[in-house]
Amino acid sequence: MEASFHSYDLQFKTPAGTSRGVLKSKTTYLLHVKYFEKEYIGECALFKGLSADSELEYEDKLHWVCKHINEDKDYLIDSCKEFPSIQFGLEQVFLQIENKKSGLFFKSDFIHGNMGIQINGLIWMGDLDFMREQIQNKIEQKFDCIKLKIGVNWEGEYSILKSLRKEFPAHKLEIRVDANGGFTFEEAPKILEQLASLQIHSIEQPIKAGQIELMADLCKISPTPIALDEELIGKFSLTDKEILLKKVKPQYIILKPALVGGFKGSKEWIDLAKNYKIGWWITSALESNLGLNAIAQWTATLNNSLPQGLGTGGLYANNFPSNLEVRGDRLYYNL
Repeated sequence: MEASFHSYDLQFKTPAGTSRGVLKSKTTYLLHVKYFEKEYIGECALFKGLSADSELEYEDKLHWVCKHINEDKDYLIDSCKEFPSIQFGLEQVFLQIENKKSGLFFKSDFIHGNMGIQINGLIWMGDLDFMREQIQNKIEQKFDCIKLKIGVNWEGEYSILKSLRKEFPAHKLEIRVDANGGFTFEEAPKILEQLASLQIHSIEQPIKAGQIELMADLCKISPTPIALDEELIGKFSLTDKEILLKKVKPQYIILKPALVGGFKGSKEWIDLAKNYKIGWWITSALESNLGLNAIAQWTATLNNSLPQGLGTGGLYANNFPSNLEVRGDRLYYNL
């Protein structure tokens, strides 16, 4: 096998707003492996400012991976434990090699076009008119579940949620919100009460990650189910993962393979979540269509009935061609 890599700057069609700032572009890395005259690509979806991967050492680690690509697969992946996005890229390459087909990672009815994965409609932050426009578009596309990014202008965001719930009761529209750590611990209890009054399905990461005791307190008293997202990043060992879930006792966890150690790392979280009766779903980490395709194929094998966060393929102006297509509120694989 011969390996190389290069970076690729994905450009957002429309700037994407979160409580951490506005995203206009995202740099990702593509790992190319040539094996018996065929080339396979894995996306090492580094998320600068969020990934646990060391940005200063990132390209050095990729050079090391390319140099040692003929080593044992499990050894290579385990050697990148502190570079979860590289683990994710390596898994993609080896899965394609095992399946002897570029772009084929997992076999299921999904890749035969016989099933779709239900997804949530993602509403980015922006001015209130822009958020309302996005919501209207998702409703017209027949989404039964939408997720709103919140945490910048709560008064305005709460007003939108109230008007939305007035028009669409909970049995007709599931609403999730994602604060990306945008609230303080002092603000959170009141906001969680307000969300509960609107029958909001769940809130992702109401306060910043790393405040384990405070997050545990919120999960204990919150009338709105809490989902951990950024809180999972940087937990490399099974022991650390279990300690977190036992301590915080969240209602849900959100799994982004590129941020938590690929499919292997995500599966460890899922098994622990099942043991502790914690719900979960899969979300992309703003990968290109290359990584998103791998995540979608894997998600289809998990038989999770909750809407997944995989509708990000249309975000970029310079994305790669893809077999994935969103129809209504489902993600399909076109043959």
